[in-house]
Amino acid sequence: MATATLPKPRLEDLEPGEVLCDYCPAKCCRYFAMPIDEPETREDFEYIRWYLLHQGATVFTEDDTWYLLVHATCKHLGEDNRCGIYETRPQICRDYSTDDCEYEDHWCYEHYLETPEQVSEYAEAVLPRKRGQSIRSPQPPLLAVIG
Repeated sequence: MATATLPKPRLEDLEPGEVLCDYCPAKCCRYFAMPIDEPETREDFEYIRWYLLHQGATVFTEDDTWYLLVHATCKHLGEDNRCGIYETRPQICRDYSTDDCEYEDHWCYEHYLETPEQVSEYAEAVLPRKRGQSIRSPQPPLLAVIG
């Protein structure tokens, strides 16, 4: 019987009747993502910055939709990368299909923000500037001369 420790075959190389989950590291059970409103104001970006101050949180966009992604393993995921409550799993798990799973590792996000600093830089780049406001950082004050 196949286990998750076997080399990962390409999806098209699986034999008829082989179960994809036998080779999968269960990525879909190690995070969840929730759609969030697209940030439009400095305050919106501050909320995203706050999200990213929390361990295991990232924000990404896909198909023009913004998501809060939380890296957290389902407490019912077994050591064999199988669901420990398969027969009573939530409906969202029942609706999930291997047709759209991340087994092949070839997804690409429009934006992927992992740090509060990235959010600040992105906000600075996309938010409108006040009249006369420069794109450059303000010049720091001169240091006092010690003599």
